[in-house]
Amino acid sequence: MTGQPELRLSADVGGTFTDMVLEQAGTRWTSKVLTTPARPEEGVLAGIAEILDIAGKSIGDVTTFVHGTTLATNAIIERRGAKTALIATDGFRDVVEIGTESRYDQYELALVRPKPLVERPLRFTVRERMDARGNVLLALHETDVLDIVQQLKAAGVLSVAVCFLHAYANPAHELRVAALLSEHLPGVTVSLSHEVSPEIREYERTSTTIANAYVQPLMSGYLKRLDVSLRERGFTGFLCLMTSGGGLSSVESARRFPVRLVESGPAGGSIFAAQIAAMLGEKKVLAFDMGGTTAKVSLIHDFQSETVRSFEVDRAARFLKGSGLPLRIPVIEMVEIGAGGGSIAGIDQLKRVTVGPESASSVPGPACYGRGGTEATVTDADLTLGLIDPKAFAGGSILLDPEKSRTAFAGTVGAALSLDAEMSAYAVYEMVCENMASAARVHAVERGAVTSQHTVIAFGGAAPLHVARVAEKIGAERVIVPQNAGVGSAVGFLAAPISYEVVRSGYQRLDTFDAAAANELLEAMATEIRAWVETAARGAPLVERRIAYMRYLGQGHEIPVVIPNGTLEPGYATAFREQFEDAYRMMFKRIIPKAAIEVMAWSVSISTEPTLPEAIEPIELTDAPETDEKRRFFDGRNGVSIDIPLYRRSALRPGQRFAGPAIVNEAETSTFVSDAFDAWIDASGAIVMQRKARALLQQAA
Repeated sequence: MTGQPELRLSADVGGTFTDMVLEQAGTRWTSKVLTTPARPEEGVLAGIAEILDIAGKSIGDVTTFVHGTTLATNAIIERRGAKTALIATDGFRDVVEIGTESRYDQYELALVRPKPLVERPLRFTVRERMDARGNVLLALHETDVLDIVQQLKAAGVLSVAVCFLHAYANPAHELRVAALLSEHLPGVTVSLSHEVSPEIREYERTSTTIANAYVQPLMSGYLKRLDVSLRERGFTGFLCLMTSGGGLSSVESARRFPVRLVESGPAGGSIFAAQIAAMLGEKKVLAFDMGGTTAKVSLIHDFQSETVRSFEVDRAARFLKGSGLPLRIPVIEMVEIGAGGGSIAGIDQLKRVTVGPESASSVPGPACYGRGGTEATVTDADLTLGLIDPKAFAGGSILLDPEKSRTAFAGTVGAALSLDAEMSAYAVYEMVCENMASAARVHAVERGAVTSQHTVIAFGGAAPLHVARVAEKIGAERVIVPQNAGVGSAVGFLAAPISYEVVRSGYQRLDTFDAAAANELLEAMATEIRAWVETAARGAPLVERRIAYMRYLGQGHEIPVVIPNGTLEPGYATAFREQFEDAYRMMFKRIIPKAAIEVMAWSVSISTEPTLPEAIEPIELTDAPETDEKRRFFDGRNGVSIDIPLYRRSALRPGQRFAGPAIVNEAETSTFVSDAFDAWIDASGAIVMQRKARALLQQAA
């Protein structure tokens, strides 16, 4: 294929659908297939075969294959991971239940916490002890480890998390335990905390290591089978995985540290939204991603997503920090809720309509799929309301049965509330939109932002059907549904940079700053990253970024301070203080003069240079041609069914505008334009919705 443009492929494996995207020289092909939860690689391989057939290409032509998935997240939430054990320092058996001893809801007497991934009988301790400087206080008692080995064998444990006190400062004891486990339990995977999360904070480090061990057999086995199957079919290109932080990692790294993949799909969606924001010149964006199982909301300012060092999965309380399992990994900041097309609708004890977090997934799927599912879902509600063409769903690959949806509602929401199928569906539609609007409001408030000041960019198979109503609820004036929105995350994968980040604890006080120790640590981290990034980048220019996480002495949390690359001089402590105080003042509007400052951790990230598309020019608007196609739509607010226009997106041209209510149908999804909006097609092919009052003012201007 010498001289031919690169053929690049991506796959986003969700809980319900696997999205495929193929790109070459500005041409893009897309497809959606059902996920195969028992063996996800089968769905991926089926999707690859389908999209290559559509494009008339062969797998040997593919130069790069980027893969992202929510399988790790779903395994944690649904407790489908491997049987896992924990080996901790003597006295720290229950750290995963003690946590930080804080309460996420101060006044809730019956506080519910997420169930630990490792049950107490499988949490073991050994006698050993390091201090915070890495000095050995108590040598490892290897006989304790050998005793535990026998218990692990008897319990049928498949994966072990090893997390010793202060192992980030000296990993010798963890490494010795790993060697013993490898010798006596060769088929068991082992996760070591100093490799998974080499930072202070025992609870977060233990929780992250356990989560890595819990999903490692599942993810490692899946990725190995996928890699082998691809090579057997003739793939000779570069296979890489999307990480939660928005970069690309190797298969080997992903198999060792699958916990870094927990938000890989949503991370791709944020990259996709940032690309669209740059193209359309939208500096304040709320990215709204709704697929088959979950919905995600993130903020993008100045075309960049915010990244953080921690994330919570499986929250007991949907919007309350501290109610989930903490994972200490680089991740794009977002909020996620169980509200997707497959989310199951029901009635609680107070006869309130509920949606999710349980999902019908792809097996058995929503009732309308006709694959054995009998419970009413959000997709069933959309179909009953008339928002989905039953013959064109997922490009016509799945024929939907409206009568099965109506029957499902009759036996659940309709029976409990004495409502017909249409009004039951409308109640579910309103509830799921309110859930997502609430998530957006909470996330914005936590970030110090105002939702009404943001443009909403919607993507994912279900988001375009709901975004207009969500935008109404949060007060947003403008909504954008880009081209290929139904497979937006998979499109974003292809724009992600080759990247990797390492964070490690390395305590320093600025008044006794040891430049040599800092340089040694930073250079070791950079060398470790370059070993893979330089190979994967294949000569592309690289960008290095270093951060020191600093705080005033005695404070509980630190803030990131960007530091220069290269060798730090002994006198650099003064510059450190100035940089820290500038960052502290920006965040808190004041500083604490002359207070001692400490560095708790260091971060190094190296990536290929991310690129953003050029902004497009505005175009002149003209009225869209009349359409003969109509959809029977149930208007729940007025309680009547009406006919509304149905447009085929492939037939709409840039500059053509139309008024809501209307539906725009395409292979990957459908977009509902509510009566609160006017819409048009911009120069990029995106559907732009504007509040009608604002649209009239803009037209007059």
